[in-house]
Amino acid sequence: MDKQAEFVLRTIEERDIRFVRLWFTDVLGTLKSVAIAPAELEGAFAEGIGFDGSAIEGFARVYESDMLAKPDPSTFSLLPWRNEGPGVARLFCDILMPDGSPSYADPRFVLQRTLTKAADLGFTFYTHPEVEFYLFKEPPAPGRQPIPADSYGYFDNTPHGVAQDFRRQAITMLEQMGISVEFSHHEGGPGQQEIDLRYADALTTADNLMTFKLVIQEVALEQGLFASFMPKPFRDHPGSGMHTHLSLFEGDRNAFFEAGAEYQLSKVARSFIAGLITHAPEITAVTNQWVNSYKRLAGGAEAPAWVCWGHNNRSAMIRVPMYKPAKGNSTRIEVRSLDSATNPYLAFAVLLAAGLKGIEEGYELPAGAEDDVWALTPSERRAMGMKPLPSSLNQAITAMERSELVAETLGEHVFDFFLRNKQAEWEEYRRQVTQWELDRYLPLL
Repeated sequence: MDKQAEFVLRTIEERDIRFVRLWFTDVLGTLKSVAIAPAELEGAFAEGIGFDGSAIEGFARVYESDMLAKPDPSTFSLLPWRNEGPGVARLFCDILMPDGSPSYADPRFVLQRTLTKAADLGFTFYTHPEVEFYLFKEPPAPGRQPIPADSYGYFDNTPHGVAQDFRRQAITMLEQMGISVEFSHHEGGPGQQEIDLRYADALTTADNLMTFKLVIQEVALEQGLFASFMPKPFRDHPGSGMHTHLSLFEGDRNAFFEAGAEYQLSKVARSFIAGLITHAPEITAVTNQWVNSYKRLAGGAEAPAWVCWGHNNRSAMIRVPMYKPAKGNSTRIEVRSLDSATNPYLAFAVLLAAGLKGIEEGYELPAGAEDDVWALTPSERRAMGMKPLPSSLNQAITAMERSELVAETLGEHVFDFFLRNKQAEWEEYRRQVTQWELDRYLPLL
């Protein structure tokens, strides 16, 4: 047994932990959990815990359902919202087949496989997400409009504000679990919040994001509120995105930095951005996976609808933040299309794969956008060589279906299941008769 596993077992005994929750996610990014007794953990580290994979969205067919959840000791953490009664801890799991090989359906393995490819090229992939979400006064109910927890806006500082108390408690819990927070503030919509996690390697960040969502929802419930990561809950207020900063390192050196180059961007960085731009339409179904995601991308404000990059341009899909002198290791790019309802394991995998493709193939970076992209006319955008992002889940599915890059990155099983699930979601949505249609057409036709 390795030292990390021994440390976990010793800590559980010393802290009198009575329940150990094993976490993993399905293909759509829903968190799954099974609780085991501490006495079972040593065996779980060695062999995994068996479960029925056919009951998990996208994992296996009935005749191949046996799977194992094997906890990763490096992800051990106590759950701070379980203060009353016996202590509770959690570990993320890798999903294995009965013979001990990695499961082709495990989103965590999809990301690990892509990170291994980057490592083979000498790179470590770091991500830094800015997570937006809404707080509501009560849980959703059919036919009832959501009521924001407050009526404040961007960076508003409000005495005795509900949002301030919420953010303070949420951040305290996150930090108790070893998740570092860089910034937090009220966002532009009423009840809308943003909390930015400190940068980390992509696998750690994806695990942290799954933990983050649960912490946010737990704290909201404790305070009599409801938190949602739905991309666009209101027509007339901003959507919730997850602007994500990306960088590649070679050892301790930032591979995106080159002193004296334009914007201090290295050839590696420029080819990485070119890869993201070239493959943006085909990876969008993964980074923006819900019907509602495209209401945000069509909504203007800070949500991009066109594939382009720009230096410090917040209307572009990819922004290159301003270079800070003597801080070459902070050189990074910011992808602004993601929303916070994505599956982070799959999203980081396809972003990395697209960027690496650009590096391997030596893609050339097109000219950057200096203007407000939303203020340009369609003909001006076309003249600048900009392609639109898919404007609906259906368009995104069509682009993904033709993508060798996404099929190779996700693997055949996840690729096929994801497409079938999203096609079913689109067909169900297509059959809906909305209130907008009734209001517009019923009196007229």
